[in-house]
Amino acid sequence: MTLSTFHERLDHMERTRNERCSLLQAEKELQANKSQVLGSKLANIRTMEQKCLILNQKIASQKFKILAYKSEMENMDMKYEACLHELRSLQSKIQELEELEKKKDSFYEAKRLDMIEFKENVDKFVADCQMKVQNTRNRVNELKSIFIALKSNNKDSCNSEIAAAEMRRSELQALKDNLDRKLASKYEIKTQLQKQLQNILMTQTRV
Repeated sequence: MTLSTFHERLDHMERTRNERCSLLQAEKELQANKSQVLGSKLANIRTMEQKCLILNQKIASQKFKILAYKSEMENMDMKYEACLHELRSLQSKIQELEELEKKKDSFYEAKRLDMIEFKENVDKFVADCQMKVQNTRNRVNELKSIFIALKSNNKDSCNSEIAAAEMRRSELQALKDNLDRKLASKYEIKTQLQKQLQNILMTQTRV
């Protein structure tokens, strides 16, 4: 082997080494680029995973809020039903009270009219009794005058008439006493009824 041939082979080996080194460098750069791209993709994937995790957390939070709102709505529905039932019960009671109030007013009005009518009858009866008492008194006075006149004119001949006059006077006096008692009783009844009417009116006013 000549020296030139040796140099040629040496040059060829050098070129081959350089080519391989170039290829290896290019391969390293390609692998580095691939690694960088892969790292970037992995970073993007981790970022997406984090975003997905955050989204999942938000979804879970929203689901929890939805469940809470649903539970709250169910509670509100139950409260609404309870309030509605209570409102219907109160409306029924109010209606019953209104009907009772109307009946009470009608009862009090009827009693008031009865009291007015009874008072008018009592007043009329009292007036009649007073008139009868006055007439009786007038008659008694008249009989007393007749009795005195007869007694002064003829004491002996008028004994029978005097006795009759005395009897009539006694009867009239008894009638007067009876009327006085009835009048006093009617006055007492009138006073009691007036007190009852006043109590009823005061009770109605309070209600």
